[in-house]
Amino acid sequence: MSQKPSVLFVCVHNAGRSQMAAAFLTTLSRGGIEVRSAGSQPADKVNPAAVQAMAEVGIDMSAETPKVLTTEAVKDSDVVITMGCGDECPYFPGKRYEDWVLEDPAGKGVDSVRPIRDEIRTRVEALIASLTPASA
Repeated sequence: MSQKPSVLFVCVHNAGRSQMAAAFLTTLSRGGIEVRSAGSQPADKVNPAAVQAMAEVGIDMSAETPKVLTTEAVKDSDVVITMGCGDECPYFPGKRYEDWVLEDPAGKGVDSVRPIRDEIRTRVEALIASLTPASA
């Protein structure tokens, strides 16, 4: 049994995009992928509009809290995905780095967050396909 792949989502405040991506990956991979999210300047709480938008698709993020980005989190992840927010991540050779350029949901209502949520879901589904072998 091989170790499951691990993914770290990074966004400055770890309150919107990275939290939605982590919630989608956790749910859609059904535990097949280890998921982390963090930010260089974590907010006090997760964006309420992001929580509401995710609740609309049956994913509860209400208990999540923003976490600070650590070198260990990067080192322990196979894939590091930044969310177009210019965060500086420590670089480790052999890791897969991606930057997903996504609109920032901060300060926006749920109507504006829904298209961001849907774009994140599409990208997470592609990520899962790239990390997990196709089932027979």
